[in-house]
Amino acid sequence: MAPIIIIEDDEQIRNYLSALIAGSGKFNHVASFGSAEDAIQFFESNMGKDIEMILTDIQLPGKSGIDFISWLKPQRPDIQIMVLSVYNDADRVFKALKAGATGYILKNTSAQKLIDSLTDLAQGGSPMSNEIARKVVNAFQKNIEYIDTKEKLSAREKEVLKWLSKGFSYKEIAAKLFISLETVRTHISNIYKKLHACNKAQAIRKAGLN
Repeated sequence: MAPIIIIEDDEQIRNYLSALIAGSGKFNHVASFGSAEDAIQFFESNMGKDIEMILTDIQLPGKSGIDFISWLKPQRPDIQIMVLSVYNDADRVFKALKAGATGYILKNTSAQKLIDSLTDLAQGGSPMSNEIARKVVNAFQKNIEYIDTKEKLSAREKEVLKWLSKGFSYKEIAAKLFISLETVRTHISNIYKKLHACNKAQAIRKAGLN
C-alpha cells in the first residue's frame, strides 16, 4: 500500500480524512499535519523518505499548500501530490498545478470519489473534480490551437494505452512491454496530459478505444 500523509489545518476534517484513508485498506496512512511547517519538518528530519503520496489543503496557517508543494516537489519529484480544497478559482488551481500538484479535488467530493481519486493518483492518473477539469480545458482552448491529441501520442504511449483499454493492469503492461512499472506510470501520466483526460476511462474514450 502506498504510504501517504495528509496536510489539513481543520482538526475535524483532518481526523475525518485520516480515518477515511486508513479505513479504505488501500493506503498506508503514515501521518497527518496541521500546517505546512510541520510537514516540512517531517521531511527535513528524513522521516518522509518513503512517502509516495500527499493529500494537502491550500489554505493553511503560515505557509500555504502551494508554498509547500513548491518547496517539496523539486526535492522529491517522485511524490504524487493531490490538492483537496474548497477553492475552485483558476488562479489557485493553476498555481497549484504549476507548483507540482498532480491532482486537484474539491472538498465537496464524496468519500468514495475521494478514495477513487487517490487510487487513480497512485496508478499514474491526474484526478480532478469536473469543475476543475473544465477550467483546465477552457484554459487550453483559449491559449492553444486545437490539434488532434491522439496524433501527439508516441508509438509506445499508444501501445500502453491499447493494453490499458483491454483491462490489463500496470504490472501486466510492464511485463508485456519489458519495461518497469514506474515507466508505465510515466507513460500513462503523459497520455492523460496529452489527451486532457482525468482518468483511464476518459483517456480510452478520447483515444477511441472503447
